[in-house]
Amino acid sequence: MEVTGRIKVVNPTQDVSASFKKREVVITTDEQYPQHIMIEFTQAKVDDLNSYQAGEQVKVSINLRGREWVNPQGETKYFNSIQGWRIERVQAQSAAPSPAMPAAEAFEPATNFKEEEHDDLPF
Repeated sequence: MEVTGRIKVVNPTQDVSASFKKREVVITTDEQYPQHIMIEFTQAKVDDLNSYQAGEQVKVSINLRGREWVNPQGETKYFNSIQGWRIERVQAQSAAPSPAMPAAEAFEPATNFKEEEHDDLPF
């Protein structure tokens, strides 16, 4: 899956444990109702965010992750996360310039035109 939008925040790397680190980025989508999506990058992928900053238009490849947890009272809880695995800049789509219409002087004038002749189109 992919999320496309503008970077709102790039948080610093968090060392969750001695062997696990993560870094979060918030992407604001370009929709009628923009969404602020927090995506986490983990382990070696945290360094992928080093060259990005707020305001840049990006496309992030993501995986949805879910996990189950049973608390000490025996209640089961479910947690979801959005994990990024690739981020890339999106260049502004520039419309391809349409070929320019030649100036009217580029066309030779009609020499055999008679105003009294009408088109006999069937519609």
